[in-house]
Amino acid sequence: MTVEHSGGGQPERILAMLWRHHRAVSGPADGKPALGRRPTLTLDAVVTAAIELADTEGLATMSMSRVAKALGVGTMTLYTYVPSKDELLDLMVDQVFAERDLPRSGDDLPANWRDRIELYAERTLAMFGRHTWLCEVSFIRPPIGPGMLDAREFLLAALSGIGLEPPQVDAAALAIATYVDGAASVRADGERLERQTGQSNDAWWGERNDLWETYFDVERYPAMTALWHAGGFNRGTTDAAAHSYRFGLDRLLDGIEAKVNKPG
Repeated sequence: MTVEHSGGGQPERILAMLWRHHRAVSGPADGKPALGRRPTLTLDAVVTAAIELADTEGLATMSMSRVAKALGVGTMTLYTYVPSKDELLDLMVDQVFAERDLPRSGDDLPANWRDRIELYAERTLAMFGRHTWLCEVSFIRPPIGPGMLDAREFLLAALSGIGLEPPQVDAAALAIATYVDGAASVRADGERLERQTGQSNDAWWGERNDLWETYFDVERYPAMTALWHAGGFNRGTTDAAAHSYRFGLDRLLDGIEAKVNKPG
């Protein structure tokens, strides 16, 4: 699987496009073609078409020419809206991030900080589930758009004022995002692979049962053997993954809560 890297666009150009709905801009970044040409598309339409193509056919198929074909225009016309695939990927990612629609206030905003983190986690898992191609994108250098910053603001706001020191608020927010986003990406990759192959993860492991009868050495792997006999591996792979995710998130939040109750 080829990994795409977000954040590769030319800084001034991509920032103007990412924030096109939040400040006045001029030129191609406002979603209209350059040189006074009569617009036939909008930048929003281009980004939406690219997302739909990646959703249905995979990120590898999402080329500028394929997007142009889906929109019924020439590839060179598309370049008047988005200068490169790097910028288009950043726009796609940030628009998908914004789908989480994390509340800032109102009835949809839980009062308890743990419930707010649960809401972030729930909507992040759902987002990756709708757009499994996200698991093919590295966010080491993320698109710094409203979708990304809204999620960051949500986590920081949830953890502020609960008793953590300011550096701890930032550290806790990063820890939560790293854990939840990473788990969501792994789950999305599994779902994507199952659709591609038509085979579940449980079925894949089932075909390799001969490993345990023929090759597995109980003396080499004593901890694994002991846990097996104690019933530690009774869950299927799918159920075990869900259980381990839940266990990890609960323990992470427990650790933050312990720090709140015992500062220092």
